[in-house]
Amino acid sequence: MPGQRSRQVGPLLREWRLRRRFSQLTLACEAEISSRHLSFLETGRSSPSREMILRLAEHLRIPLRERNVLLVASGYAPVFSETPLDAPVLQTARKAVDLILKGHEPYPALVIDRHWNLVAANRAIPHLLSAVDAALLLPPVNVLRLTLHPSGLARQIVNLSVWRAHLLERLATQIEITADPKLIDLRKELESYPVTGVSEKSRRAETVDYAKIIVPLELMVGESILAFFSTTTIFGTPIDVTLSELALESFFPADPATAEALRKLPM
Repeated sequence: MPGQRSRQVGPLLREWRLRRRFSQLTLACEAEISSRHLSFLETGRSSPSREMILRLAEHLRIPLRERNVLLVASGYAPVFSETPLDAPVLQTARKAVDLILKGHEPYPALVIDRHWNLVAANRAIPHLLSAVDAALLLPPVNVLRLTLHPSGLARQIVNLSVWRAHLLERLATQIEITADPKLIDLRKELESYPVTGVSEKSRRAETVDYAKIIVPLELMVGESILAFFSTTTIFGTPIDVTLSELALESFFPADPATAEALRKLPM
């Protein structure tokens, strides 16, 4: 029934508005509707059109997956497809991803989905994982768990407390944007891990100055400490859920010694 559908979508819209810290007046002004009409939509006194749902979702920066949820809650069909990355229709996008990964070698790069599960990686990544517990490398590989677990990369990370704080902050921001319950559970798990990285005695002798503009990842690999900074790339105009949730993490050497060590890796 229309009334039932409205009661379902109304609280969802209100929840997203509050999550974005918008007042009804602010959202109404941005969406160019009256605050009275928005109030009626949130309380179920009015039924939103499909166009209205999409308009409000755009101003609220709601992820594509959750926009489909709003549409279904109102009795409409989902608008945004969710296509497997290996499907023929996404072949061009997959080729672009593979091209970027390969082109970044000998520097590490990987692709993750919305839950930080590994989708693809270039040939530099395995060289950094030789000391990781094999159980953490069984698919699906969660990159955050792999990084912060005591049996994972954590025991190789020299500046573990700093890098851990950086990753948890990124995860908190993602949770604020998506309200994804799986990410909330993942954060709880990660926060329960002890902070037991490489001993301070293993730090490089000199003090490395990154000019306080980046958070480096300092990773003990063999007898050397490799230092990286990272960038994140996403598809700019996706209309498919799968593409909208992919992120390409690229790591660059933060000092000449790391660049030289990476150039010597067999590819």
